[in-house]
Amino acid sequence: MPAAIRPLIKEELKDASSLCRRPKAYWGYDAAFMEACRDELTLSAADLEGGLSVGMCDGGVLLGVAQVISEGENWELEKLFVDPPAMGRGIGGQLFAWAVETVGARGGQTMHIAADPQAADFYRRMGAVDAGHISSASIPGRSLPLLCYQIADSG
Repeated sequence: MPAAIRPLIKEELKDASSLCRRPKAYWGYDAAFMEACRDELTLSAADLEGGLSVGMCDGGVLLGVAQVISEGENWELEKLFVDPPAMGRGIGGQLFAWAVETVGARGGQTMHIAADPQAADFYRRMGAVDAGHISSASIPGRSLPLLCYQIADSG
C-alpha cells in the first residue's frame, strides 16, 4: 500500500509528537532549545478534533505530520514535520498540498506560516511569500520568518 495521508488517531499522539521533535534535533538545535520547544511540538487529544492534524504513513510507519488551525478567518500551518530519514521523498510537499487543500475547502483564502529558519526556503519553493517576522512562542527573543500562502480561488 502506498504512503497515505490520514487523520491522526489518539494512539499515535506520542509517536507523532516525537516525530515533530526529530527534525528540530536534525538541524542541530541543542538540548535546552529542544526542551524549550517541547510543548509547542507536542500534539494533544484536542489537536485531533476536526481532522486538522494528519500523518503520512507508509506500511504503518509515520513519516510526516501536518496540522492546520484556524482562529476565525485566519488560518495557520501550525505543524509540518517530516522524519529526517524520510526527507527528500516529496512527503513535505504532499503534506503542504494537503494543508492548502484543507484550508481552501474550509473557505480559507490565506495560510500563514511561522517557519523555522531551516524550513523557510521549503515554504518559498511551495509558493509562500515572506510577510515579515514573528516572535517565537517558545524561545523569548527569537524571531521566526513569517510566510504567507495565498489559496487559489476555486470560484
